[in-house]
Amino acid sequence: MPRIDFITPLHRQTRRDYLARVNEFSKAEAAKVAKRFDREYWDGDRKFGYGGMKYDGRWRVVAEAMAKHYGLKAGQRILDVGCGKGFLLYEFTQVVPGVEVAGLDISSYAVEHAKEEVRPFLRVGHARELPYDNASFDLIISINTLHNLPCFDLDRALKEIQRVGRANRYIVVESWRNEEEKTNLLYWQLTCESFYSTEGWEWWFKQCGYQGDWGYIFFE
Repeated sequence: MPRIDFITPLHRQTRRDYLARVNEFSKAEAAKVAKRFDREYWDGDRKFGYGGMKYDGRWRVVAEAMAKHYGLKAGQRILDVGCGKGFLLYEFTQVVPGVEVAGLDISSYAVEHAKEEVRPFLRVGHARELPYDNASFDLIISINTLHNLPCFDLDRALKEIQRVGRANRYIVVESWRNEEEKTNLLYWQLTCESFYSTEGWEWWFKQCGYQGDWGYIFFE
């Protein structure tokens, strides 16, 4: 169950003004809006979330790296828990023609506005109760999603990811290694419910019997 980093180069492409995040608009009000996970979160003003999530191909390099690392082949099945608009799943279909993809997200807005090529394979649902059979996916990914769950749902979600996978699993969550990164995360986040250091996350993985890989997003 090693730590692997596929995401940091992509994360560092975006510049963040942490102090502006808390000084220019009510952080509490922004969080209330963001946690609806509707249009404002995905395609509204940056203070409420992504500030407009449009397809631009940036996830292709991530899909290529994961496909190579996990040896993905045509006919294998990939599930994205917290798939958003399905951009990464779309890239998997381009990088490994013939793979089967499925995605789950709590946001009906994201699913309705997903990349049209993969939209039929996405559904609205919650990570704590995955609507899939045991051991039904060759790779399960969850990128920047599980830290949005309170501890009682996090426990169930990790166990569900373990249950429906039959081979490889990869989780990415926001975390910190020092007080500066912890403070920056608290300033920047809008939807997090689970705040843990890297040691805390690894305790959770072990506690829930998660047998897969993981990575972190740090706010440096």
